[in-house]
Amino acid sequence: MPRFEIEVQTLDRQAPYRFRVNVKEGDGETAHEVSLAETTYQELTGGACGPAECVRLCFEFLLAREPKESILGRFDVTVIERYFPEFRREFARLLGQG
Repeated sequence: MPRFEIEVQTLDRQAPYRFRVNVKEGDGETAHEVSLAETTYQELTGGACGPAECVRLCFEFLLAREPKESILGRFDVTVIERYFPEFRREFARLLGQG
């Protein structure tokens, strides 16, 4: 399984939160801008981790299913469920492993 380095930079600390996410794998790198509403953040985490960690876990989920180049360049976290209906269930597992 490929090893990724996921860097999350907070662009906006007030909801809706915005992040710049860089995914590095070997010599390749992709950049993404991600938004996260307070309600989505609370539904996913219940406050068990910070918003930036929530986004990092979202990328762990995505990278287990698709190459970094296939991840949208700009999206809201709610979009993930449209492509992957199992997202919330699997996210809860990722959160529990943290």
